[in-house]
Amino acid sequence: MSHYISEVEHTMTAFLPTWSPLEGFYTGVLHASYKIINDTDVPLALKEEHFNGYNITKQGDYHFVAENLTAIAPEAYSPEFYTFAPRLKVALEIFDMKGVQGKNTNWQDFGEWVHESLLSDTQELPEEVKKTIISLTENATTNEEKARIVYDYLQNKVRYISVQVGIGGWKPMLAKDVDRLSYGDCKALSNYTHALLNVVGVPSYYTCIYGGEEIQNIDKDFSSTQGNHAILAIPTADDFIWLECTSQNTPFGYIANFTDDRDALIITPEGGEIVHTKTYETEENLLHTLADISIQADGSLNADIVVKSYGTQYRGAKGIEVESEKNQKLRFKDNWSYINDLEISSFNFNNDKQLVEFTEHVSVSAKKYASKTGKRLLLAPNVFNKLVHIPPRYTNRTLPIQIDRGFIDTDSYQIHLEDGLNVDALPNDSVLETKFGSYYSSIKKDENGLLTYTRSLTYNKGIYPKEDYQAFRDFWIAISKLDNAKIALLTTN
Repeated sequence: MSHYISEVEHTMTAFLPTWSPLEGFYTGVLHASYKIINDTDVPLALKEEHFNGYNITKQGDYHFVAENLTAIAPEAYSPEFYTFAPRLKVALEIFDMKGVQGKNTNWQDFGEWVHESLLSDTQELPEEVKKTIISLTENATTNEEKARIVYDYLQNKVRYISVQVGIGGWKPMLAKDVDRLSYGDCKALSNYTHALLNVVGVPSYYTCIYGGEEIQNIDKDFSSTQGNHAILAIPTADDFIWLECTSQNTPFGYIANFTDDRDALIITPEGGEIVHTKTYETEENLLHTLADISIQADGSLNADIVVKSYGTQYRGAKGIEVESEKNQKLRFKDNWSYINDLEISSFNFNNDKQLVEFTEHVSVSAKKYASKTGKRLLLAPNVFNKLVHIPPRYTNRTLPIQIDRGFIDTDSYQIHLEDGLNVDALPNDSVLETKFGSYYSSIKKDENGLLTYTRSLTYNKGIYPKEDYQAFRDFWIAISKLDNAKIALLTTN
């Protein structure tokens, strides 16, 4: 057995290392210890998380030992690792960040320090920029109107780059430098937007947050240097408008899938305050798919499709419009990868940033979509929104199920049959109702032989016990089977 010792020297005390004896999945621990020697008179704050159930003992005020911790295997649809693995957080009440002293007895103190030491001297703008912003907003009558104009100016003026400089990587570059260079990181661009809004009298708050598709909160019960991202909050009568200042594609006030539904730290002149960002409710996260489909006697199809997306399903923030035509076609083929020989004939987009509604118009064709057996064609009517993923099986599930965001899909297709094709058999209407969501599908034939297929899927946000996992998996298996249900057609030729 070999071992090594490493020593790391830090020049500031703002980022005391967190102790995570289990560093991640698949990593067990025979022995780990953590000890702090505090030779100062500065109080040290500690917070133990998820120690229960693990062989971790406290040897002294700032000394902890972990023995024989079993590795944890990852499981699909489970909470993030940090939410159940043992962790010790540490922070000094008086700290140093690159020579700048800060106070951290609570979030208000910490936020006041950020405001005074990191932000207050960074917001000067050139006079010509102030005149431009005032001119652009002179006819706006509300703060939101002014903010929309400023946000549009920002998106057309600057681009994002990562900058890891400044005091501890926390101090934004000067707003006048952002204006001159037309780029900045999340700190710089949020601060620049804050400065622009100040010019036209719109209040806003620089905000520290954890950004990422996985939801992670700033710990409201433990003040310290937390977060990996910065955004901007504009107060309204009863809430906030949240601005993601790094994107040139994101609509005003849209933060889904990256900074939504989590606790964040807003920085006000009076200090820091923990607030919760916008939660996108299930009813907002919509995907509507309409299609007009023609089926030929050889099983080939032609279709015109209209897809509208909203909320967390809104596709306009992904920059699809500005991608190459090749990549745009590949996106469609990836979305409908289960359709063999799919050809994209034409497509166009309409991105309504005011409504946060993205519309895709697509025309496609595919050879032999329906399978032929003798004089019969077997056709799956759910052509453009078929569930293909099934959650993995676990013999002994150990972690709960966590669904961070719900959604609703609705589909309506009109299916025209070429002369010589007649319906032999249609699937029955299908209904599923579970705690995880609901599903409905139906196909009807009118007197002219036109088939209409309708489908809806609602997926519920929530945390469910591990004992529910098999039922959760069964829900998706049932949907997959129903999505693959076939119509039987007879050919008269």
